[in-house]
Amino acid sequence: MSPPDPKMPHADAPPTPPDPENPVTVAPGPAVVPAPQYRWHHKMSAVLFVTFCLELGFFLIIFPWTDYWDGNFFSSLVPEWHQYWENMYLRGALSGLGILNLYIAFIEIVRLRRFSRH
Repeated sequence: MSPPDPKMPHADAPPTPPDPENPVTVAPGPAVVPAPQYRWHHKMSAVLFVTFCLELGFFLIIFPWTDYWDGNFFSSLVPEWHQYWENMYLRGALSGLGILNLYIAFIEIVRLRRFSRH
């Protein structure tokens, strides 16, 4: 066993009084932040963003699996890319992006509560 360190206080030693030359400063509490004031354009932009994400999400989920997918302008733009355009993995990836857009839209719908008055 090592000898006790003279700098370390022992459990059985009485507490030492505070040093008057080095007073302890206490940090102030957290600052009070006022609640944000939302205006009509904040609310309207949130609703438009939700609408955009919903529409884009549904479009990206449904459109790659329709018959219009092979006959649109972009599929015939570069003939070498047609093999990739018909790939099911690409269609699945686009549908995955659609699901991501729907998720973002639903999260924003939940966040619309921030505009309600409590």
